[in-house]
Amino acid sequence: MGSSKRNKLKKAMPPPQDAPTFPVDDDLMDDLFAQLDSRDKTVQAESAVVIKEIQAKEAERVAVSSRQDARSRFKARQARKVAALEQSQSAPDPEAEARLLREAEDERGDIDKVCQIQLLHIHEVNPDGHCLYSAVADQLALLGILPSSQANYAIVRHAASSYIFSHPDDFLPFLEPSADGELSDSGLMTPKGFERYCATIRDTAEWGGEPEILALSRAYNVPIHVIQGGRPSIVTHEPEGSRGEDEKRIVRISYHRKMYGLGEHYNSLRPQTALLKISHKVQNILSS
Repeated sequence: MGSSKRNKLKKAMPPPQDAPTFPVDDDLMDDLFAQLDSRDKTVQAESAVVIKEIQAKEAERVAVSSRQDARSRFKARQARKVAALEQSQSAPDPEAEARLLREAEDERGDIDKVCQIQLLHIHEVNPDGHCLYSAVADQLALLGILPSSQANYAIVRHAASSYIFSHPDDFLPFLEPSADGELSDSGLMTPKGFERYCATIRDTAEWGGEPEILALSRAYNVPIHVIQGGRPSIVTHEPEGSRGEDEKRIVRISYHRKMYGLGEHYNSLRPQTALLKISHKVQNILSS
């Protein structure tokens, strides 16, 4: 083997343990890959061994980083829960309460503006932990996708749980474990934790969020549009293969961060009736 090639291989070989192993120089990696085409079989073999070792160490580094990131997210979420609990148990703060009231009014105003443009009105659902599923069930009944006898949160919860459970690769990267022991070495939720997550959706009053909305969009093959305060005012979730061609077959719900004392909440958005349209026109005339 030529001395220059041996020097490159020596440079790429793992250094002593106390020396940094990454990042690897891009030019060096290019040279190593080029040497795989060498006529010298020894050079080919040694280059392949070095490349394999480097790639293995890089994969290990990425895996460790992923586990650390997932654990950091879990600890941060636990810290937010503790902070929220402490805030709820603290003495009333008139200034804070007034600020929250203003924020709630601003949020309601933002949602009402979009509703008026789209000729919708808010249909209240119970803030009982099932609100997302009850709101979607109400919409599915309006669209004729579910019969009224089946348009309830239990049926919709089961649909979301079943879809997520049967499509783990689509959802695991976005799910956070509820306990530190449910985190696998890959940085994802363990199979046992994933099974428990799906059972929680199906059997409890745990609130639903983005993963469950996406699952319902795909399970029922309908776009779900979420109207909210702030920007963007409308968040869309499309089923696989959808091109948005059927405007009449859209589930529309509202998302409220500030309006309810229990926290985040979803409502159903129904089409305005003729009487409600007249009422809005009168209100606009009186306020102008």
